[in-house]
Amino acid sequence: MAPPSPTSEQLISVLLVDDHLMFREHLRELINRSEGMTVCGEAESVTAALDLVAKTTPDVAVVDITLRGSNGLELVRRLNEQVPQVKVLVLSMHEESLYGERAMLAGATSYLTKHQSSAEVIQTIHRMVAGETCGSRGTARAEVSPPLERSAVESLAGREMEVFTLLGRGKGTREIAETLQIAESTVETYRSRIKEKLGLRSAAQLYVRAGNWLRDHGG
Repeated sequence: MAPPSPTSEQLISVLLVDDHLMFREHLRELINRSEGMTVCGEAESVTAALDLVAKTTPDVAVVDITLRGSNGLELVRRLNEQVPQVKVLVLSMHEESLYGERAMLAGATSYLTKHQSSAEVIQTIHRMVAGETCGSRGTARAEVSPPLERSAVESLAGREMEVFTLLGRGKGTREIAETLQIAESTVETYRSRIKEKLGLRSAAQLYVRAGNWLRDHGG
């Protein structure tokens, strides 16, 4: 179902951050032709992007991993810290298995590869603004789980709770394994159990829910 048509005052403003001019031109044309969206600015570096965010206050920033003289994940982290209301779509040539987890840990709302269709990019932006978390592996990641109840989290066993808490602190698989002195494969096993117990369908949902739990309940 197509999203409702907003008025001019409700246009979704999108900032493009990519160091390839030709790709930005294509994406700008795509977004500006899409109903309900407009490009509010373009940048090719972290510094330029942060300056534009301060001036334009976009709803969404579309960020590449590789930027001029800098790394897109650094921009994602700084946006998450300084303007958390700006939703970030990482749009990269790199497969999600390489950078998806790192992007979500840095604070991205969604991760897509540049191999996705133009229609999926536009749909993902609309879903992000609606509060969903989306990824390149189909619709499962786009489904948002309800807030976790305390009873659900309390069902986690001791080691599972330790892993869940460390995920909420932004730790990756390797860091958790080193902290708990267990194998990375064991961490992955715990993560799978936690997702099953909490009714979560993806790694992205797990990171978001763990972070929200930690924020709301401490730990």
